[in-house]
Amino acid sequence: MIEVSRGRFVYDDDNKAQASLAVGQMHTGVLSRWAGSDGLSVAILGVGNIGTVHLKSALAMDDVTVVAAADAVAENRTRAKRAGVDRTYDDYAALLEAEPLDAAVIALPPFLHADALERAAEAGVDVFVEKPLARSTEEADRMLETAEQAGIAVGVDHTLRYQPDIRGVKREYEEGRVGYVPYASLIRLNDDPLGRPPATERPPSWQHDPEAAGGGSLFELGVHCFDVFEWLFGECEIKCATTDSTLELPVEDAATVLVRAPEAGATITLHCGNYQWEELPAVNTRLRLEGVTGTITNTDHLPSNFYVSAAKSAISNVVRRVQGTEPTVYGPTFYLQAHYNALAAFLEAISEGNQPPVDGKQGRRTLELVEAAYELAAETDPNDLETPEVPR
Repeated sequence: MIEVSRGRFVYDDDNKAQASLAVGQMHTGVLSRWAGSDGLSVAILGVGNIGTVHLKSALAMDDVTVVAAADAVAENRTRAKRAGVDRTYDDYAALLEAEPLDAAVIALPPFLHADALERAAEAGVDVFVEKPLARSTEEADRMLETAEQAGIAVGVDHTLRYQPDIRGVKREYEEGRVGYVPYASLIRLNDDPLGRPPATERPPSWQHDPEAAGGGSLFELGVHCFDVFEWLFGECEIKCATTDSTLELPVEDAATVLVRAPEAGATITLHCGNYQWEELPAVNTRLRLEGVTGTITNTDHLPSNFYVSAAKSAISNVVRRVQGTEPTVYGPTFYLQAHYNALAAFLEAISEGNQPPVDGKQGRRTLELVEAAYELAAETDPNDLETPEVPR
């Protein structure tokens, strides 16, 4: 077991991050050793929330050396140094120009993804990009063209397909455990960017800016979900969609989408939202497949220690609050393991000269589905929708 830090970050109007660290644990997993190779030299671009997870994951891998990290915020660079990174930069472009690398992890806000990929392409460095790949299919097309011209590989961090509970659903489905599946549903919730109430700090400004982030909850959470749908059922079509901004934000904080998978003959409903609940559900992703002979759900495939880990995390936070120290950000083990496995699969693929298992085209495809949902949502008159009463 190794300790892995997770940070929650607040971006001010200058798009700078302030982080509070948290500590969780994950299994190191196994990354195959590459014959005749001294391993891969990797850099982390952005040591914010998810960048910290990628940093700790890479540091835990055999035959991978994290040679440098870049972040505009001094506290984040300090964190990288404490984790064991020798060289840090306040400018990712300077890092890519100075360091000989095999791969770079782009864990920057979406509005910086294209520029970071272009800089990596100039240096001939393969990239693993945190989702979403880009803010639009148009931007993604430019990025992928740049990568192709430079001959670099592009991987995208779509981690739901690496979670053991989601993989368990896919395994049972492919084994035909419940026969034909005419209907499926997925609910994915989060409390970002405001966090649990009461909100005590200004939320990240770029996450509320559709030009900087690409969109709201449909964009941020939907890309994960659409990736899972096509991974399970093949090519999908968006049939209907609606979005809402319950907190009167510039971006939507809730979305419901009706999806059809023609090849599998399945109809799928998706709901994703950023809700400021005092306590989010222990499992914020609920995937359910209704087959003709039974039901498959991801909650049946949670790791045996899931609730034990959650309970330990809760108890630890109570103790920290009593002691007046910073509580940790809740992060169950298998979420971190999924990020580790996604990065490990990408690095193993490029080390062997293979296509990344989740490549740039797949990352672009999720954006295409999101854009289709936005277009249909724009055609939906909210006055035609009956607002349900919410039990209190």
